[in-house]
Amino acid sequence: MNLNYSIFSKIFLFFIIFIILFCVLFTTISINNESIILVEPSEFYWPLPNNHTITSPFGPRRAPTSGASSSHSGTDIAATPGTPIHSICDGYVIFTGFKGAGGFSITIKASPYKVSYCHVNPNYIVSINEFVSKGQIIGHVGPKYVDYPSNYHDGNGYTNGATTGPHLHITIWKNDKLINPESLFQ
Repeated sequence: MNLNYSIFSKIFLFFIIFIILFCVLFTTISINNESIILVEPSEFYWPLPNNHTITSPFGPRRAPTSGASSSHSGTDIAATPGTPIHSICDGYVIFTGFKGAGGFSITIKASPYKVSYCHVNPNYIVSINEFVSKGQIIGHVGPKYVDYPSNYHDGNGYTNGATTGPHLHITIWKNDKLINPESLFQ
């Protein structure tokens, strides 16, 4: 009886170790021929490594411009035009284009997260369906003014969305619910 218990214990222990290793080593899975990247919070990369000034945090605020919301969906990080923007995680580009108040934007899907980088330079260096790696440069902070017809403009010309100046606005959804981007970098 003791021998059977010992063999069972070893098999059970081997099975548990195998499951743990499998979960740790394989972070990409495929469902219905669609790759899904699984991301853990400790794996995020700050999008602007040399810029850390938050000019408008996530949550309630006084709208800074006409067309801007008083419920801020993301975090604004001060930066000069042309500053490289890094992907905060591995994922696939699912959108590049103009997003109203967000101006020119790039959106990356990394299940269960979706990350939008707004007020970027419209000369995109990534394409839809392209895989990007954590830390990879995916674009550059855009100028305040872009010659693009939209509802977001002032007397000086068309703007890159509803903005008071050049910066990166980052919005993050987890399981389709908005979350505070800063919570992933603490």
